[in-house]
Amino acid sequence: MYVKQLFRKLCLFNNPMQQTRYFTHNPFSGKISLYLHRARLIDSIRLILRSNAPRSLIPLLNDPTVDSFVVANALQSAPSPDSALSLLEILKTIPHFCHTQATIRALAKILAKSQRSAELKSLVDDINAGKFWNVRISFMELMKWHAAAGDLESVLHAWNRYRVSGKQVSIEAYNIVMRLYVQMGKDSEAMQIFHKIISEGAIPNSRTYTVVLEHLANSGKLDSAIKVFNILPLMRIRRTLRQYSILVEEFTSINRFDVVKALLDEMQIDGILPGRAMQLSLQRMQEAGFVHETDEFLRGMLPDERIKNVGFCVDSSDDDDDENNHSSDDAGVDGVQLKPWLDPRALANALNNWDPNEVLALEEAKFVWTTRLVCKILRNFNSPETAWKFFCWVAYQPGGFNHNIYTVQRMMTLLARHGHVELVEKLLLKIRREEIRLPVSTIRLIIDFYGISRNADAALKVFHDAESLCGPMSKLYLMLLYSSLLRTLTKCGRSADALDVLEQMFLGGICPDVPTFSGLMYHFALEGDFKTVQKLFMMVRQSGVEPDAYMFKVLIHGYCKCERSALALRVFEDMRSLNLMPDAATKNLLVKSLWKEGRRREAASVEERCEEINYGLPFALRGHMWTMSSADLKRVYDIYSNSFAAAKGPNLQMELGSKH
Repeated sequence: MYVKQLFRKLCLFNNPMQQTRYFTHNPFSGKISLYLHRARLIDSIRLILRSNAPRSLIPLLNDPTVDSFVVANALQSAPSPDSALSLLEILKTIPHFCHTQATIRALAKILAKSQRSAELKSLVDDINAGKFWNVRISFMELMKWHAAAGDLESVLHAWNRYRVSGKQVSIEAYNIVMRLYVQMGKDSEAMQIFHKIISEGAIPNSRTYTVVLEHLANSGKLDSAIKVFNILPLMRIRRTLRQYSILVEEFTSINRFDVVKALLDEMQIDGILPGRAMQLSLQRMQEAGFVHETDEFLRGMLPDERIKNVGFCVDSSDDDDDENNHSSDDAGVDGVQLKPWLDPRALANALNNWDPNEVLALEEAKFVWTTRLVCKILRNFNSPETAWKFFCWVAYQPGGFNHNIYTVQRMMTLLARHGHVELVEKLLLKIRREEIRLPVSTIRLIIDFYGISRNADAALKVFHDAESLCGPMSKLYLMLLYSSLLRTLTKCGRSADALDVLEQMFLGGICPDVPTFSGLMYHFALEGDFKTVQKLFMMVRQSGVEPDAYMFKVLIHGYCKCERSALALRVFEDMRSLNLMPDAATKNLLVKSLWKEGRRREAASVEERCEEINYGLPFALRGHMWTMSSADLKRVYDIYSNSFAAAKGPNLQMELGSKH
């Protein structure tokens, strides 16, 4: 069945306001009531789609409150693509229902996941032709859909259109192409996309490295995968549950339980709540004798018996086998059991105003509150004040819910981001009293967020209490904590305090890394404190830290912004003496600044020296102040490319300004 046939009778573009007439008189007392009603409708549709009587949907769909929200979520919850398309077919007979962007997108995802490329293309053509009222699709959506369908040609076509559209290309677009190449076993092409990310000036994110880890792990290159994984904290890349799951599964499969144990310890340091995807791996590890290491994780993954199934029964008298019936009174009846549908984002949106009537309706709904659900709802609140009210309220609800380290850290970071220092302090006091250990990553996040909300004193206090809150820390995590504090102090304009902390750092035997030095030098260059910049650069050399090309780039840009081209030129000379190269943009900025300040001879000299480099200047020097050095990025690239020597990607020397 093609989409054009399926939608030939849709009323979407005929009368887009038709559906709204049914809500002129709102039958619901509030947003929670509406949410609960929609949830019941979605559950009913889910159950019927899993039954042997899909035609019984017709009376349910005739309910005027069945809107695009209900249909979109029911489609996404359908047990199979065929059942989802049967629902759409039945909807054609419902006169009041009109499709919206949500339902069209849900359909596109279903077609993509079921590999129905021809029908997906037909749907996209109809959207582009304007046959669906007010439905627009982005290049990113096109790429995601075609990638899910495994249609490489269509993905590349959409990507090429995106790249010439004049819009800034999202890193996620690169990730989609790279992941699809990995899934198709195209090692060389996947590595070339990673190279393209770097050479074109995009900055890899967590999902980029997830693709790298998947590629390495699925190819049996586990030692390389763990090397890349261990570099990520140095690059201030947040390690994700998905990354941990990939590595735990693969190392468990080869009985490397020592590595799995270390990964579980790192998960706790990173403050990550284990997912159920790890359950089989952890069970296998427990069977191998690692009971203490896995017991707490596995207990948290057990099904919550308080969450009752929703059920639906239909006549199945033609079936003589009643072995699977849930009750002896239901002979000749086929039972369908499902966990209730739940959307944390929609629930959080319904509670955003924290109206007393909404709260009462929520209490009467008798939700079963779990750590995962509370964390998800907290993440979706728009207002920290509402999140705090919910956080306090849920602790007193019947059912025995108790906040733990995962819900507390979620709440604290949200409060810190919005500058609610007193409430963060209140939670920290409670943690100390109950002798709970906070993950180091949470302390770093709080300090980082205090930089956003400009609360330097609060950041200093949290930093000084870090050891009592987290326990002993390795030098690596202590260095990262210092780096976060220094960044926050510079954001808050506390230059003197930043220098005091830097001195304290050295006295404690902790040496800053290249991104930290780069961030400090750029800050003081913009402040016009060039003496401190020179002092910091001397510290870099005396401490044995090797400056990379990106550090020089930062200095040149800082000096040029302050109209000190002579100092920028001196940095350029130091850079070239180490056989490092600027990128084209940095060279152009330096030449322009020298000309502007009347140093035409020096500008010409820079031009001539750069023209002598027969392989040309790199397009961009990759790195980032405070977070990532070009050396670390090159280490990841080298590990990745060397793992696939037969499909080795392009040389990264020029893009990173490395030595020749």
